[in-house]
Amino acid sequence: MRAFIFPGQGSQKVGMGMDLCSASLAAREVLQEVDDALGQNLSRLMREGPEDELTLTANAQPAIMANAIATARVLARDFEVEIAAHGAAVAGHSLGEYAALCAAGAFSLADTARLLRLRGTAMQDAVPVGVGAMAALLGADLAAAKALCDAAAKGQVCEIANDNDPTQVVISGHAEAIERALAMVKEHGIKRGVKLPVSAPFHSSLMQPAADRMAEALSATPPGRLALPLYANVTAARVCDPAEEQALLVEQVTGRVRWRESVLAMRSDGVAQFVELGGKVLGPMVSRIDKEAEVHSLVTMHDLEAFAASL
Repeated sequence: MRAFIFPGQGSQKVGMGMDLCSASLAAREVLQEVDDALGQNLSRLMREGPEDELTLTANAQPAIMANAIATARVLARDFEVEIAAHGAAVAGHSLGEYAALCAAGAFSLADTARLLRLRGTAMQDAVPVGVGAMAALLGADLAAAKALCDAAAKGQVCEIANDNDPTQVVISGHAEAIERALAMVKEHGIKRGVKLPVSAPFHSSLMQPAADRMAEALSATPPGRLALPLYANVTAARVCDPAEEQALLVEQVTGRVRWRESVLAMRSDGVAQFVELGGKVLGPMVSRIDKEAEVHSLVTMHDLEAFAASL
């Protein structure tokens, strides 16, 4: 069994998707449709930068999705590998869950772009710049990260945001609490803490205002039928019901991204091969979670050609 997986924030870079666009009309059409939906030349920003503007959450979220869906469309159109026909499940990391839903037919491309633009803006607006922060804990398991958060909180928010793999947990919350946590990593047996270059404390309870805005947006644009089951971030479990997924997308804004558990759940359900579309971020995580899993990360036309030839 095969799962198609979709990367999240941090995988953006200037020039993303341009190899596909130079070679395939299918990729160019995806980027044009996203530009039209947003009323913005996002594709030019993806192509030329500047990097600091591309990295802004409101731009990065739809850009990463556009790149992933362009990869999926090129795979389908140019190599006749349709996700619904060749996959058993989809999953995405944070905003990647929206790309996964788009690939599974639950959202149109235009609606996905608009929802992610709103999501990025709402997450940015939820907390004033400088009030929140995030940090990656390297060489930390969930128990050590939880103990560190509890010790560093001191009445503020300090929570686990992402359980990425057995070697990396991301924490999120008030900037002062995150700084306290970083100062305490060694005494909690954690190898290293690295503050992340993000502008808001994503996937923490401080994001509740953004969750409220997404609840309103998703009630107006609910997901439709999924062509494939999705493994949801906040439950690390298989979802087929659009109404259930709608509620989970709202919860996801403040909830933990349970990526490690999601991969283990897919493996337990028989998924042997993981195919990352539009990035080389999740593939290495999957390999660290389960060394026996077969992993492909598809970014370039050469990657797609080699993968299609392997089927």
